[in-house]
Amino acid sequence: MKIFTVGSKSFVTSFQLAGVPGIISESPEKALDEIKRLTDDSDVGLVLVSDDITASINDELTALRAEKDTLVFSLPSIGSEKTEVNYRVVLKKILGV
Repeated sequence: MKIFTVGSKSFVTSFQLAGVPGIISESPEKALDEIKRLTDDSDVGLVLVSDDITASINDELTALRAEKDTLVFSLPSIGSEKTEVNYRVVLKKILGV
């Protein structure tokens, strides 16, 4: 199973440094299109999305989560109000490692 990130350049780049590929998308509408495309791929098991993108497309993501097998999680973006996020710890919790 593959993991992908979708979000701002800084969000995606921080995961790319850890070996997780991503798609840079500055608009929620474009991000939603990319998330739909990724969830259609049976090899993709997890899509991590920055919370600054998900705020305005939350209803669409909820519907997508209900119909797809791929897990779609929203994580705090760089500079988010949720300070000091350790992405490694969050990712381990999501994956159950």
